[in-house]
Amino acid sequence: MKKFTPTAMVLGLLLFLSGCGATATRGKAPTTLKEGLNRHFHIGTALNHHHLHGTDTKGLEIVKEQFSAIVAENCMKSMYLQPKEGEFFFGDADKFVEFGERNSMHITGHTLIWHSQAPGWLFTDDAGNDVSPEVLKKRMRNHIHTVVSRYKGRVKGWDVVNEAILDNGEYRDSKFYQILGEEFIPLAFQYAYEADPDAELYYNDYNEWHVGKRDAIIKMANSLRERGIRIDGIGMQGHVGMNYPSIGDYKAAIDAYANAGLKVMVTEFEVSILPHPGRRVSSNIADTEAYRNEIDPYREGLPDSARIAWEERMLDFFSLFIESSDKLTRVTLWGVTDGDSWKNNFPVRGRTDYPLLFDREYNAKPVVQKIIELGRTNK
Repeated sequence: MKKFTPTAMVLGLLLFLSGCGATATRGKAPTTLKEGLNRHFHIGTALNHHHLHGTDTKGLEIVKEQFSAIVAENCMKSMYLQPKEGEFFFGDADKFVEFGERNSMHITGHTLIWHSQAPGWLFTDDAGNDVSPEVLKKRMRNHIHTVVSRYKGRVKGWDVVNEAILDNGEYRDSKFYQILGEEFIPLAFQYAYEADPDAELYYNDYNEWHVGKRDAIIKMANSLRERGIRIDGIGMQGHVGMNYPSIGDYKAAIDAYANAGLKVMVTEFEVSILPHPGRRVSSNIADTEAYRNEIDPYREGLPDSARIAWEERMLDFFSLFIESSDKLTRVTLWGVTDGDSWKNNFPVRGRTDYPLLFDREYNAKPVVQKIIELGRTNK
């Protein structure tokens, strides 16, 4: 019989403990959003100027730790990429893409064609008159080809056209529409496909749950595909409040887009706790101050009742997202912390909102762990 030495006993014990450690690691509960949600969908956030230039180091640490996907908040919009015709600035966009690559993230480009934040030269000639349809087509093609081809194979998908349809289903009367009519949308998708046939191509819009807008978007997507023009998915921006939309209406929209054969993404999500301004007041100072208190009630912080109601609303939406994860490929928050959010200044400047998952001190709100647990416990 072979003698069993003390050394062998020690080695055996170490192997046993190592195996136990591996088992414990495999069974470890998720502690971050991307760990808790990764089997359901990508969880993402928007990067702003301070992130790209490294001045918001705490925010960047949250992004790297918590999120698996990123989108550019502003740096890929046309007024920043091509402020003058033929003069492209890619400094910030390059930083954005490089950050995503270093951290193995799903990267979305936002946005190629949008009536807002577009440079004025795009639509006018030297005399200030609207350009001809042929000139606008040429400028659109050059912009899209230059931008998309630069990041070919690096950006997973593009918000090709943004916010072109109104809530009632009519086309927005933008300069693109005035000069080219409905044709500007298929042209944009065709140009993007030419520049990178492997990138996913999306249409992105807000109030995407409105029935009129929802049906018009589906009709537009079907029209593109009937013409042999590729569109892969719909971005539901998800700028929601405490009482709009209903969870049922939002679910109906997700289902409708998915049933039309489109990938679905929630692309700019936040839950605003503030009331929507809805009335005008006189110039009387007392009236003005009363109105300000009405529409900006939480300047000193949230009372417990408001915080609990907001948390329940956020959990209701994430429960829906997880329930719909066979249809959703990505859920992206529009910012990292409450201090980043555009909702602080919209539609009235100076308001204080609390719409995101991390507070102004970069702390995860209690709802974050609850979302992680929802992801872990739901199939």
